[in-house]
Amino acid sequence: QVQLVESGGGLVQAGGSLRLSCAASGSIFSFKSVGWYRQAPGKQRELVIVKTSDGSTNYADSVKGRFTISRDGARNTVHLQMNSLKPEDTAVYYCNCVVSGYREYWGQGTQVTVAS
Repeated sequence: QVQLVESGGGLVQAGGSLRLSCAASGSIFSFKSVGWYRQAPGKQRELVIVKTSDGSTNYADSVKGRFTISRDGARNTVHLQMNSLKPEDTAVYYCNCVVSGYREYWGQGTQVTVAS
């Protein structure tokens, strides 16, 4: 069982930045993948950015060049740095991980609102 706890959401003006954090109860470098998804009102949950255990990173086209993911193994924390935010980035952001046996876990979500 892995617990994921997100923090760092909030309200920001368009063009601004936010950093989300996800604290994991296990060793993040043992995960097959760890990353972020988001769900806007009336829309399906979508991948934002995911880091796999082989070091590769998968991005949504809409966030390339603006969002980055980083891992802090000492604190078992994953960060999502979001720059040049747009109103269409408004959503609930969820931390996600896949561990051995392809078990998947989700955080509770954190709201990000970008005002125009």
